[in-house]
Amino acid sequence: MINGVYRLRRSAAACALAVWLSAGPTQAGESASPAASSWVGDGRSAVRLLTGSPNSAGTAPLLGGIEIRLKSGWHTYWRYPGDAGVPPRFDFTGSDNVDAVTVEWPAPQRIPEQGLDVIGYTQDFILLLLVQPHNTDRPVKLHLKLEYAVCERLCVPVEASAELALAGVHSPYDALLAEARSRIPQKRTLGEASTFAVRAMQRENSPPRSRAIVDIATPPDTRVDLFAEGPTAEWALPIPVPVAAPAPGVQRFAFDLVGAPPGAKYDGALITLTAVAGDAAIEVTAALH
Repeated sequence: MINGVYRLRRSAAACALAVWLSAGPTQAGESASPAASSWVGDGRSAVRLLTGSPNSAGTAPLLGGIEIRLKSGWHTYWRYPGDAGVPPRFDFTGSDNVDAVTVEWPAPQRIPEQGLDVIGYTQDFILLLLVQPHNTDRPVKLHLKLEYAVCERLCVPVEASAELALAGVHSPYDALLAEARSRIPQKRTLGEASTFAVRAMQRENSPPRSRAIVDIATPPDTRVDLFAEGPTAEWALPIPVPVAAPAPGVQRFAFDLVGAPPGAKYDGALITLTAVAGDAAIEVTAALH
């Protein structure tokens, strides 16, 4: 099973923790379906599991999703929350005939929060699930325990549980899951010759600080945002900020090389960069030199 890493990073003003939330009613106007679990949540957020239809070849992995709804004005966090916040934590213990679950994330956005910048979502979204059965000839039942946080002026930790049999019936949610797949950043390599690409990443030493410089090729008049993650969840890199561009058609970002765990080295560290430009998003993992 795959469990997300649970970390809490906060300042005094960034996140005040309140009581745990539990099960709430099914959302009004939603009809029951064997391809979706009941909604779990309250007036601030709600969660359910979805399954896609069996694929034509009948092969694994099976496709599912975690749909999260947010009340207007509230937000939740990406896998790396930025300056503060709680990334979601997934526990699939208790699932039947499941070897592994891969969670695929839609492109996030930068969100101002109490004078800080966090990374996450302000609107409803779906986390795509790729579920690998232990035995492809047996039914699969997915059990999810999800811990996450929703924030407006205060941040509230939420615990939700859901269970669903996967790929047993034709699903009315195939189009919804296909749309969710289209929002996942495309995997690219450093230095690709494309109109939207991470062209270069290098270390710049300017005492007393050292920083990383990232150049992104973009179409004209396109606003780009960039997020950086370290090799493991123990790294807490700053959110990159725009700096002076070196040439037309290129946007440059920089982030200070701080936030590595004790004993870690920046030279050669694998950094994952996620660049978002409107509805387009790409992800590049490369070594920092």
